[in-house]
Amino acid sequence: MFKLLSILFLIFQIFTINSNANEKIVFININYIFENSNAGKKLNKDIKKQTEKIENEIKKYKSEIENEQKKILSQKNVLAVDEYNKKIIIIEEKIKQMNSDILKKKENLGFFKKKIETNFSNKLNKIIQEYSVKNSIDIILKREQLLMAKTELDITENILELFNQNFETINIE
Repeated sequence: MFKLLSILFLIFQIFTINSNANEKIVFININYIFENSNAGKKLNKDIKKQTEKIENEIKKYKSEIENEQKKILSQKNVLAVDEYNKKIIIIEEKIKQMNSDILKKKENLGFFKKKIETNFSNKLNKIIQEYSVKNSIDIILKREQLLMAKTELDITENILELFNQNFETINIE
């Protein structure tokens, strides 16, 4: 009885291995598409502009605060103690307000990046789905998830070409 079950199990395994061997598996580098597609380049440029704008505002804030602190320190011996302390408190409040403003701008940048990622992913998924149906692909993996694979299984360039044909730009509201 045990021999019969073992033989049946072995035959079952052989058939499942053969059926799995017919699946078409490929991989894709999504980051490459985002960085090299026409729409992705424009979105990256928008993200870079927003980041630089925030960094410049931070530098400007720091410079203004440093100048005010130097001015007050230079007047320390001339001003009355109460007036000096009031000016220090005013600067501390400005610093708190600026830090709050910077935090809000960084949060907005994070939301902007997330919105870009979502919109880009939605558009890319449509292209990938159409491509997989046309080419009878069963499984598509991200390149980051692979340890090693044949380069012939990489469909990144094909998807990049299709993406560029379908989406020159992606508008973010």
